[in-house]
Amino acid sequence: MKRILIADPLAKEGVEELKSFGIFEVVEKTDISQEDLCQEIGQYNAVVVRSRTKIYKETLENPGNLELIVRGGVGTDNIDKCTAKEKNIVVKNTPLASSISVAELVIGMALAGMRGLVDATVSTKKGLWEKKKFKGLELYGKTLGIIGLGNIGKETAKRAVALGMKVIAYDPVVTMCAIEGVVLTTLDKVNTDADIISVNCPKTDCTSHLIDSAFLSKMKDGAAIINCSRGGIVVEQDLVDALRSGKISFAGIDVYEKEPAKENPLFAMDNVILTPHIGAQTKEGQTRVGVEVASVIHDFFK
Repeated sequence: MKRILIADPLAKEGVEELKSFGIFEVVEKTDISQEDLCQEIGQYNAVVVRSRTKIYKETLENPGNLELIVRGGVGTDNIDKCTAKEKNIVVKNTPLASSISVAELVIGMALAGMRGLVDATVSTKKGLWEKKKFKGLELYGKTLGIIGLGNIGKETAKRAVALGMKVIAYDPVVTMCAIEGVVLTTLDKVNTDADIISVNCPKTDCTSHLIDSAFLSKMKDGAAIINCSRGGIVVEQDLVDALRSGKISFAGIDVYEKEPAKENPLFAMDNVILTPHIGAQTKEGQTRVGVEVASVIHDFFK
């Protein structure tokens, strides 16, 4: 019987699915420390992580029986994939499960930013009734630029098209897009033509600090930027400077260079919507992640 370690919280539907196969011993240690993980990881055939647990080189120093690491989510940047490959350990993720949840957060941030919903809520709760102050903008007819047309990028594009937005997208590995109303173009074109840019790419050597002062300076005056993908793609201090100058009208940020983010220069800005990395945190999304994790593990060992 294969032993599976659940190192981070997984939806009960996923855990129950794993157990229902009858061929796995499922061990839940969702608050396991990095030190204990290093000592125990070799006792398991597979380990499931989310974003809390990190699989470093030293974590895999004595891999023992470990054959598979599954990241419940899209990115795998919290796993040392090079060391895993050297140790003949397969790394997999669940790329489809949380795509809709993240895409809806992107659109939600775009709507909230264009209509000033956060400030309007705070103002109204204070009893100020500043109706004339909150003249917003429509998403209809605006151009959304998507950087990264993977599963989340595609789901975001579908929703933007449905709202009557023009959608342009850049992805170096995508050569065609079947979504009506989406035009593939260059990164420079997205940079200069979009009213709102949504970052939907993984963090790699090529995308790290991609959105810096030079990039922001080429955007339309008063444009907006949303990042619900990975921290470290947007240079946070450069974004603060652009928000302060008015070059960027608002930003929606769900991910940060350092997480958990307890201190950050963006916290001092009024024209920014901040959430604590909740892109995939929906009931439906978490259920899909759990079930897909179970399916990945079952298919691997089958």
